[in-house]
Amino acid sequence: MTTLAGPDAGAAQDPGGGPRVGGADGTVPRAGAADRTVPRVGGADGTAPRAGGVQVSGAGRGPVRFVVLGDSLSEGVGDRVGGRWRGWAALLAEGLRADTGTAAFTNLAESGAQSREVAERQLPAALALEPQLASVVVGVNDTLRRTFDIERLARRLDRVCADLTAAGAVLLTACLPDPGRMLGLPAPLARPLARRQRSVNAVVHALSARYGAVHLHLDAPAWTTDRSLWSADRLHPGERGHRAIAAAFHRLLRDRGLADGTPPSPEPEQPPPGRADAALWFATAGTAWVLRRCHDLLPQLLLLAAAELGHAATGTRARLDARAALALSAALSAAPPGEDRHEAASEALSAAPSEAPATASGAPGGTHPATMGP
Repeated sequence: MTTLAGPDAGAAQDPGGGPRVGGADGTVPRAGAADRTVPRVGGADGTAPRAGGVQVSGAGRGPVRFVVLGDSLSEGVGDRVGGRWRGWAALLAEGLRADTGTAAFTNLAESGAQSREVAERQLPAALALEPQLASVVVGVNDTLRRTFDIERLARRLDRVCADLTAAGAVLLTACLPDPGRMLGLPAPLARPLARRQRSVNAVVHALSARYGAVHLHLDAPAWTTDRSLWSADRLHPGERGHRAIAAAFHRLLRDRGLADGTPPSPEPEQPPPGRADAALWFATAGTAWVLRRCHDLLPQLLLLAAAELGHAATGTRARLDARAALALSAALSAAPPGEDRHEAASEALSAAPSEAPATASGAPGGTHPATMGP
């Protein structure tokens, strides 16, 4: 697994962002839309690294197919161009290839998607496109529902990663910050959400290691403490954040020989959101979001907060952590790797060093969680 923690980790970013994806307004296709044409991945000599037994690119091999699965973060929420969302994936697609080759880019991500939607709706559509690069970034919406079940999430994501890897795709994954911390919720409300997100991140990290994914730690302090990276809602990156995510994935892909184009410029084209933008969001979209969650998350979250306060009063809060740890252990055991999956992941890693990744230069030390095997 190739990993990176922090928006500034790795080599310095090159200026410029390369050609825009899609039309002149930078629009990004929605699920089911026609593919966009963007630069192709591969070596300067026309050869390509191997991934999952399929060449990622090369002369006469056809365009590289980059497919995006996930929720609003991958849909591009927070980075609006020409009246539509663009986002990190479209920015990344622009810089995959230095020459004039093309690549097919399809964004299947949808706002509000949970692991179930990714596994049941987005995965079949992605497999039909025969992707060679596929991003799978999802999980926060699962933590914000009363139906949260870490074992079901692990089974779904294992199936998604296994099927995409078996189809020959190189995976892009990311650990995500917990929403309670990003929203600044009171501790009794934030702690239950933090436990859930830590469990999701542990599953994602384990599966990323299992399937040889290109993995980004968006839960690292370098990301979560820099408010300039986030939009007014505090849950989605702003344009600067989407550009930083795209640049970080570009560095990781470049290190594996899967990208040689110009990385996205770190400088946003639009002014960052101010206090007025934040106030407007909370008065409109934010209020609507809270009302929607009143029917599913809020009642359970209040019960979780009451349990948190009760255990804090009796000095037994560690029991809640122990329960979460047991559930996580069961979840990781529920999705054991098969022999064929190990083989596919190993082949996907054939172009990368086999040793464990070190913390990249410029990132905060110690931000990589320990690799959790099956």
